[in-house]
Amino acid sequence: MKKLLLTGATGFVGKNVLPLLMTQYDVTTCGRSSENGIRADLAKEIPVFSDHFDIVLHAAGKAHTTPRTEAEIKEFDDVNYLGTVNLCSALDKYGLPGTIIYLSSAAVYGCNQGVNVDETHELNPKTPYAISKKKAEDYLIGWGSRHDVCLVILRPSLIAGPNPPGNLGSMIKGIASGRYLSIAGGKARKSVLMVEDIARLVPLLEKKGGIYNICSDDQPTFEELESLICSQLGLKQPMNLPLWCAKCMAIIGDMLGKKAPFNTNKLIKMTETLTFSNAKAKKELRWTALSAIENFRIC
Repeated sequence: MKKLLLTGATGFVGKNVLPLLMTQYDVTTCGRSSENGIRADLAKEIPVFSDHFDIVLHAAGKAHTTPRTEAEIKEFDDVNYLGTVNLCSALDKYGLPGTIIYLSSAAVYGCNQGVNVDETHELNPKTPYAISKKKAEDYLIGWGSRHDVCLVILRPSLIAGPNPPGNLGSMIKGIASGRYLSIAGGKARKSVLMVEDIARLVPLLEKKGGIYNICSDDQPTFEELESLICSQLGLKQPMNLPLWCAKCMAIIGDMLGKKAPFNTNKLIKMTETLTFSNAKAKKELRWTALSAIENFRIC
């Protein structure tokens, strides 16, 4: 059985892919908590390995927060970029893997809207999170080339799974509490990836190499996601807010500053379609993505 190193095993992605990976690989986890086989804070130190790994799935990272201070901005760089550098330094010292798979993000494209954005689109990261992911990608491309290590960069869209963090988690909490409003009929579409698909992709990526957008074939509207969540919670559809009213609320939120729960940035995310193409991954890897509409369970 091949040996696989998984970073970020206690995070949302890691917790969901670990059980699936363990059925196919001899898995060792690396991270800050005592639950890991190798305990190390990648943002601050170079881990010590006693084993050689055939595959590394680097899923550790910082996401789902909006930094408000320079220290918080630096934390994105420390965790996502420097953590990657330190991981590679350990692999340099203790043995190079055959394949390293990096879980990046579609945020590196810097798009607020678009339809079927593919891997040829220029990169224009705009947030501290996206910038740190792009820096890590660039480092890995150079490192992989120098050491002749097969490098795979995955750029997932919105990731769905049980008790998700981020925007999807906020939507679930808002609907459950009755404080969520649908905007303009919820017609905007978003690409979604089922979290378990990351584990399903690993065997297809060994010795493959390349950069791939990963998301499901269905590109659900906000209305479809809202309906799916409401049906699982046993609730009625949330009230719909006309676009003109939402725009007024967004302007007020902009004036109130960072503490406002709703602003123009959030309005754009909820009313502009942003979808990504998974055609390259499907063609080159012969991957069949799980349907988000059919498989997403909120808990």
